[in-house]
Amino acid sequence: KGFGGKGGPGGPGGGRPLNVNARIMQPRSLTDEYVTTGLILPDEEVNLSFETSGKIVSISFSEGTAVRKGQVLAKVNDAPLQAQLKRLQAQLPLAKNRVHRQEELLKKDAVSREALEEAKTSLATLEAEIEGVKVNIGLTELRAPFDGIVGLRQVSVGTYASPSTVV
Repeated sequence: KGFGGKGGPGGPGGGRPLNVNARIMQPRSLTDEYVTTGLILPDEEVNLSFETSGKIVSISFSEGTAVRKGQVLAKVNDAPLQAQLKRLQAQLPLAKNRVHRQEELLKKDAVSREALEEAKTSLATLEAEIEGVKVNIGLTELRAPFDGIVGLRQVSVGTYASPSTVV
């Protein structure tokens, strides 16, 4: 007998067949995945540039690579500063010896205290100049300000960079 009782579809006297759609089920894995478009922004981002001017002599990073805080990324020519540093460092032993000699002569009352103070001042000035040149040499290096991923490079070796040049 059919479904639905008398006169219903598929029942006696109904004459109409019942359409049934079926699908054979098979097991498969399901994943919770959602596809969307969007924009990812970094937590921190900087445009790096040198604090001094000069020709870029080395670039030590590749675009898209990870860098550590303090890592040297690029360097401008520091040859004149290195030469100046060598010259000043060569004068340092003489200045130290001059102070030592003046101290020994002062103990024997062979020189004035003023001569010793001048020698000490000359030594301190020389040491300050050396420190200043070292600071300027440090300014020729562009270092990563924090750990991160390097973006797109805007310059090449040989480019003249100034503080306004974004590397």
